[in-house]
Amino acid sequence: MTASVSTAASTVAPPRHSALTAADPELAALVAAEERLQADTLRLIPSENYVSAAVLEASGTVLQNKYSEGYPGKRYYEGQQVIDQVEAITVERAKALFGMEHANVQPYSGSPANLAVYLAFLKPGDTVLGMSLPMGGHLTHGWGVSATGTWFNGVQYGVRRDTGRVDLDEVRDLALAERPKLIFCGGTAVPRTIDFAGFAEIAREVGAVLVADIAHIAGLIAGGAHPSPAPHVDVVSTTTHKTLRGPRGAMLLSRAAHARALDRAVFPGLQGGPHNQTTAAIGVALNEAATPAFCSYAHTVVANARALGEELAARGFDLVSGGTDNHLLLIDLTTKDIPGKVAAKALDRAGIVVNHNTVPYDPRKPFDPSGIRIGTPALTSRGLSTSDMATVATWIDRAVTAARTADEPTLTAIRAEVKELMEAYPAPGLPVD
Repeated sequence: MTASVSTAASTVAPPRHSALTAADPELAALVAAEERLQADTLRLIPSENYVSAAVLEASGTVLQNKYSEGYPGKRYYEGQQVIDQVEAITVERAKALFGMEHANVQPYSGSPANLAVYLAFLKPGDTVLGMSLPMGGHLTHGWGVSATGTWFNGVQYGVRRDTGRVDLDEVRDLALAERPKLIFCGGTAVPRTIDFAGFAEIAREVGAVLVADIAHIAGLIAGGAHPSPAPHVDVVSTTTHKTLRGPRGAMLLSRAAHARALDRAVFPGLQGGPHNQTTAAIGVALNEAATPAFCSYAHTVVANARALGEELAARGFDLVSGGTDNHLLLIDLTTKDIPGKVAAKALDRAGIVVNHNTVPYDPRKPFDPSGIRIGTPALTSRGLSTSDMATVATWIDRAVTAARTADEPTLTAIRAEVKELMEAYPAPGLPVD
C-alpha cells in the first residue's frame, strides 16, 4: 500500500456510506477522502465539475442491474419496459436542448463516441482533418498515437503563431489539398469561439462530413453562452460531464440522415449494452441544463474565465491567444521561468488543482510542457463570481513564484486560505461531514 493510499484510508467514512463501509471499509475511506479533497480544494481543471445531488443519485440506482443491448423497442433482452422509457426520455431531452434531429446517448465516453463517427463514415486509410494535439486538439481527431491516427490518414491544422487562433484559410488550403472525408472542429484546449459556419463552408467545398466535438463547451452551448453548431454541422460529439455537469458519459447528435449509420456504429459496432444508470443521470443533467438557472451558470462560467484571465494578464502571465471566449485559459509559463509540470504540482500542494499542458509551438516535451490549463466550471458551480477572481489570480501568482523559489511555507499558507474560502462556498452534490 502506498503512503498516499494509507493516509486516505485512515479517513473514517461518513454514515451515508454505511453499506460500503460494512462491505469494504478501505475503499469507503478512500471515497470519503476524495469527497473531502474535492470540498477543500479550488478545482480549476476545465474538464472537471461538480454534479448535482440528483445526478449523483441517478448514477447509483438499480438501473445498474439491467442489461439492455439494442435501442428502445428493439432490444435483445426482455424486461426493458422501464429502461426503454428512461432512454427515450433522455434522447428527447438531448434533441430538444441542442436542436438536433437525432441523438444517441449510449456512448460510454467521448473517445468511443468519436470512434463511432469514424466507423459510421470512413474506411481504414481514409483521410480525416482535425486540430493538432499540441495546438489544442484531441487525440481522437487523427493524432498519430491514437487509433484514429493509426487506422486513418490524419492531417492536422493548427493555430497562428501571432494570434494563437485557428486560421480558416490554412484549414481550407489543407482541406483542398488533402480532400478529407471527415473534418473535426473543436478540441481540448481551445480558449476561443469555434467558427462552426466557417468550418461548414470548407466541409461543403470538399464534400466532407463535418463533426463538431463540443465536449468542453456543451454546457456553454446549452446555456446560450457559446454559438450552437446545430445549424451548420452534420454530427455533434460530446461528453456529458465538463461544463454540462452530467455523469461521465457521452452523446452523438446528428441530422436525421445520419441516424442509422451512427446508431449501428455505436451498437453493435463498438459497444454492447448501455450503462443505464448513466443514461438516467444524463437525462437528469439535460433536464437541469434546460433551466434558466443553468443559463445563468453558463454565462457566469464565461464571465469568470474572462475576469480571471484579465487578472492573470495583469500579473504578467502570458495567455495563449490573449485571453478566452469560453471556460478555459491556456497559460504559457515560459516568461515565468518555470515549467508547466513544476507549476502544476506546486499549485496542487497549495490546494489549487490545474493540469500541465502543451502550448502552441511548445519547445518542451508533452509530459513536461511549458504551460498549464485552467478553467472556471467547477468554481462557478460552487458560487464564486467575478469578484473572487482577483483572489484566485493572486493565489496562482504567489504559488508560481513560491514554486520557482522552493518556498513551501507559502504554498502551505495558500492551502489554508483556499480551504477557508471553499468552506464559504459548499459544492453542490458534495455533502461533507
